[in-house]
Amino acid sequence: MKLMNLKKLLFVTLFLVLGTAMGQAQSGNIQGTITDENGIYVPGANVYIESLVKGAISNFDGKFTLVGIPEGSYTLRITYMGYSDVEQEVTVSAGQTTPVSITLQSSNMELDEVQVSAYGLSGQSKALNTQRNNMNITNVVSTDQIGKFPDANIGDAVKRIPGITMQVDQGEARNIIVRGLSPQLNSVTLNGSRIPSAESDNRNIQMDLIPSDMIQTIEVNKAVTPDMDGDALGGSVNLVTRTAPQGFRLSATAGSGVNFITDKRIWNGSILVGDRTNDGKFGYMFSATINDNDFGSDNIEAEWDNEFEYNTGVEDEEGEPILEEMDVNPYTNVTEQRTYLVQRVRRSFSANFDYQINAANNIYLKTMYNWRDDRENRFAFAQEILDGEDIEEGDFTITNGVPTRFPIEAVRESKGGIAGGRNKNRRLEDQRMQNYTLGGDHLFGNLKFDWMGAYAKASEERLNERYAAYAAEYIINNDNFDPKYPIMTAADPSDFNNLDNFEFDEITNENQYTEEEDINFFANFELPADIFGKGEGSIKFGARGRFKTKLRNNDFFEYDLEDLYPTLGAVPVKNYTDPDYLAGEKFQAGTFASEEWLGALDLNSTNGEALPDEYLPGNFEVKENVLAAYLMFNQKLSEKLSVLAGVRVENTKLDSEGNRVVYIEEDEDAGIEESIEVEGVSDENSYTNVLPGIHFKYDLDNSTVLRFAWTNTLARPNYVDLIPRSEIVNEDEEVIVGNPELDPTTSMNFDLNAEHYFESVGILSGGLFYKRINDFIYTYITEAEDDAFGSGTTGYDVFQPLNGDSASIFGAEVSFQRQLDFLPGFARNFSIYLNYTYLSSNADGIRNEDGDERTDLDLPNTSPNMFNGSLGYADKRFSARLSANFSDSYIDEIGGNAFEDRYYDTQFFLDFNASYAITNNLRIYTDVNNITNQPLRYFQSVKERTQQAEFYSVRFTFGLKYDLFRK
Repeated sequence: MKLMNLKKLLFVTLFLVLGTAMGQAQSGNIQGTITDENGIYVPGANVYIESLVKGAISNFDGKFTLVGIPEGSYTLRITYMGYSDVEQEVTVSAGQTTPVSITLQSSNMELDEVQVSAYGLSGQSKALNTQRNNMNITNVVSTDQIGKFPDANIGDAVKRIPGITMQVDQGEARNIIVRGLSPQLNSVTLNGSRIPSAESDNRNIQMDLIPSDMIQTIEVNKAVTPDMDGDALGGSVNLVTRTAPQGFRLSATAGSGVNFITDKRIWNGSILVGDRTNDGKFGYMFSATINDNDFGSDNIEAEWDNEFEYNTGVEDEEGEPILEEMDVNPYTNVTEQRTYLVQRVRRSFSANFDYQINAANNIYLKTMYNWRDDRENRFAFAQEILDGEDIEEGDFTITNGVPTRFPIEAVRESKGGIAGGRNKNRRLEDQRMQNYTLGGDHLFGNLKFDWMGAYAKASEERLNERYAAYAAEYIINNDNFDPKYPIMTAADPSDFNNLDNFEFDEITNENQYTEEEDINFFANFELPADIFGKGEGSIKFGARGRFKTKLRNNDFFEYDLEDLYPTLGAVPVKNYTDPDYLAGEKFQAGTFASEEWLGALDLNSTNGEALPDEYLPGNFEVKENVLAAYLMFNQKLSEKLSVLAGVRVENTKLDSEGNRVVYIEEDEDAGIEESIEVEGVSDENSYTNVLPGIHFKYDLDNSTVLRFAWTNTLARPNYVDLIPRSEIVNEDEEVIVGNPELDPTTSMNFDLNAEHYFESVGILSGGLFYKRINDFIYTYITEAEDDAFGSGTTGYDVFQPLNGDSASIFGAEVSFQRQLDFLPGFARNFSIYLNYTYLSSNADGIRNEDGDERTDLDLPNTSPNMFNGSLGYADKRFSARLSANFSDSYIDEIGGNAFEDRYYDTQFFLDFNASYAITNNLRIYTDVNNITNQPLRYFQSVKERTQQAEFYSVRFTFGLKYDLFRK
């Protein structure tokens, strides 16, 4: 269907339904709000008029709407797991919308042993009721549940949900993987509006940027409905911010702590205040948080090879050395030891307002501003085998097929920033994400109409990032006896600390800026439509537009200060060797140029020059416009069986601009000198996707729900991959090439799920899912056969994104959570939370460096086993929880062959938190994170071969929390 025809159909339908809606003169509507005993909104409540066989479900703001109610008096019955049933009389007048407010009381109020407070089961009850009454397959986590775990950011909170694993960066959960699908294949929204990404080369959302204190509810939609964005291959994660309460609320937190890796302090604080006017029309909620964390990490890295090359000492006819290449057992040809020192300051501000114009019309404004500063120094000691032409026969030793002695280049590199200001001699990474959303909910007769317009922006700025490197060459002993901790040591120990032998290599200064802006709007229309005569049903349709601009603007300068600072011995230095280095005391960092010296250097145009080939190929600007429309119906087929079915159409148009490096070869005869030219490149791409879906929900009884879904989703390629560019990374001997012919990845999804809810607030659920994926995107790695990419690039690794053929994922999920209230005595205060996910995948159409198809691969990022578990205890004043999170190893990056494949290793995190209520409003808390000292670890090909292992140690925090509710 063409887009223009779709628009015409939408407008015709709109006029027809408006006429139908306004023509309903003998009926009225009911608009209600449901809160708990503390004035907090209750989502997922079931509201029912038995005499009309008509009902509704309250949304995240506790609101519900019943339309087309004949004039008269009725009894509303509200049921909610964990709360006592409520009945309330209401009178409906023709042509009017009747407002109603309902307050629920927890059923636990009747039990003397259980204290009802914000720290009890209310949060879990709200989450499970919402999950239970949703038509599609979801997992919902409330703010109170988040508070039960020691999670400072939303990424660490999301990893507790079944089927989700997180990739870690600097000790915090950053990139979300849903059901084994890569971060860029999932959708993350804030109040239904897409969160832009500040990542320079992908669509990943930085989940560690948003503090968990700022979020009211996390909703993970694993089977999307037609009124949701279709680009959610793995799933859609919606973060719902806090809304204005029905009464006054004040909440504050103040805490501190220590990072044991550096023995440096942690500061954190938050405040939340909200209220509503006496007439109930205007409400506000202000919140702010700050977290100042001074920490670091200990990191070792290695690259493995199974070939060894050396100079035979014989020359060919052209006078070039003849090199001998031999196959050897795997050995490390590169090792690196890094010491990171980081200060991370995370700030977040939010102001939310809503105004109830009348019972039928409501508008709201939601705003959030997140700002994170990362100040970082990095001291890296790298050792890399020399090129074969520089290795002579007497320079190396091979023992049992493993090179154990050979010459290397050792580099000591300091990373920092300018002195003073916000940098403080450190590299400053300034990340910001802001979102401003204006919307409304309206009733026009029987027609429900809601709309939203949003502006969002994410940016990452790294100004004056400086590096100083000094290099030396000497022979090392290569110890791979324990491949998990490989190490190179100087054959002559004096070479390691001889600073005068470490000669000037380079000093550089670079500036990086990435920005993504999103402007989007949607409009939804919903009408009652009892197609099958079962008393309930609706037809819903709408449209959405999303207009995105992303750009990257970097530069790079190199400075010649060799005459001033010829050796490392000629500059101020610091020794960063740590006897308590978490990878082992045998790893000695040694001495580096000090960050103060690096920050104070006067780097200017007289002693440096720009290197356009280093940065211009990576700069780009992309504009992506998505127009979407959908039509769906939600109907009861019988008293127990419901169906939601519809179709979504999305049209994508993308314009991209970038740069490509062109190397001009020297031609003496023609008088042409060797040079570099950078030419601008651009491309356009557009496509349309039709995405049908159907969801069935069967209520076996009041406590058991069966679900089935068939859906279709897509994932758009990374912007930078579509630009016909080439980027040369000489430092890593790599060439990155774009591919404007990439197709979007599509998936057909099948889900089957069963859920049983306990009246004592809990759930036992299990499900199966299957995804058939077409045109998935992977990075093809080959080797440059000549200097087509520039002088000296022969042998460079060439990376280019390609579409694979097809892939499939089969998975199973099991979840159980419950208060153990059936146990005697104090044991009834225990609760357990368990979930397990199994995944199996395969991928076709991936080719190795020789062009042959590989048949031995799983789809990247599919962890075969994931587990979450926690044991909690809560009585009138004391609560504690021990939490575990496990994800199995999985392939992360496909190499040119199986030997070069990179894997993300097994993770097992153990955390503990506890709190004690001093009064009903004030409590103290303590959190202990990463008790297992779980490193971020990658391995090459086999589990024993470490490619990277980064350790963060344990983090301990404590503080006070204050909560005041007044209705």
